[in-house]
Amino acid sequence: MSCRARFGAIGCLVLASALATGCTAAEPRPAPSTVAPTIAASPSVTPDARWWRVSPDAATLASGLASPWSVVPLDGGGALISQRDDGVVLELTSAGVLRTVGAVPGVVSGGESGLHGLALRDAPTGPELYAYFGAADDNRVVRMPLVGDAGAFELGAPEVVLDGIPKARNHDGGRLAFGPDGFLYVTTGDAGRPDAAQERDALGGKILRLTPDGDAAPGNPWGTRVWSLGHRNVQGIAWTADGTMWASEFGQNTWDELNRIEPGENYGWPVVEGIAQSDGYVDPVAQWPTSEASPSGLAAVGQTLFLAGLRGERLWQVDTDGGTVAGEPVAAFTGEFGRLRDAVALPDRSLWLLTNNTDGRGDPRPEDDLLLRVPVAPSP
Repeated sequence: MSCRARFGAIGCLVLASALATGCTAAEPRPAPSTVAPTIAASPSVTPDARWWRVSPDAATLASGLASPWSVVPLDGGGALISQRDDGVVLELTSAGVLRTVGAVPGVVSGGESGLHGLALRDAPTGPELYAYFGAADDNRVVRMPLVGDAGAFELGAPEVVLDGIPKARNHDGGRLAFGPDGFLYVTTGDAGRPDAAQERDALGGKILRLTPDGDAAPGNPWGTRVWSLGHRNVQGIAWTADGTMWASEFGQNTWDELNRIEPGENYGWPVVEGIAQSDGYVDPVAQWPTSEASPSGLAAVGQTLFLAGLRGERLWQVDTDGGTVAGEPVAAFTGEFGRLRDAVALPDRSLWLLTNNTDGRGDPRPEDDLLLRVPVAPSP
């Protein structure tokens, strides 16, 4: 059977790209520097060009991080960074200094579980930090006032926004993001219970869409918190400049996925994995062998998506047009920085990349883990 007949045109395109890229020997990494971040708070970028590529020049903004998972820019420069295993939120000041903001109460880490995604909201009463984490018996989302001034932030008392999300030692999802519509999007994993991903009323294996208070957002397809279902373990969501929503998803043994997310759609897990052309399920727009991706964070600049690979140890650059992939995905930094956990787009036309070599599955290098700044430029 031909590749096109078996996987479809996009599947063959992505497979060929992955095989051509292959695994290369690690290159020397730039020595850590003390570059002060000078970026604004919003992670969304509205450049004029359609497609973008990263520069090979990476500057180190922070080093010595322990199992970092999520990074959120701050107004006036600086960032907040979550550390999975100890439940600590760090502040990177605009002067490039790392300090502890506080530990999120109730985090119980183990395996892949712990403190995961962060999202920041400017509430009428002041900034609020949302956090997704594994507690004793479940995964949950809380919000905490961000108290004080930049360079001296502290965490206020947490308020539960949503609990009862299934928890396990793996497949815990965990990405948070406020969408262009102002609602909170939450990704959950199947927590080792694949069939729950197909249950419309279960919270596992879903993308959820909530009000800031944790209720089902208006316009959700079934009037519940569920936005889409049939997911195995989504750890990245982003919106391109045309408003299209995308998600990066861990496969099981064969295919990792990039999906275009539409409300009420079923993305197939555990019935199908990757491009299956099966009635009733939405195929991914791109797929990779699990050794070439294991995708976590996802960022968008213009119509280009940047997908951070853990096992693949590379950054995939995927151009889109009208909700489909345009041309072959291009890998960058293959093997150069090790495992990549998060990718965030900044208004100064740069990306932040968060490495994840200290999470128990990587090979830590001197100064790991790192927060890197990488310029982006229009694609030629």
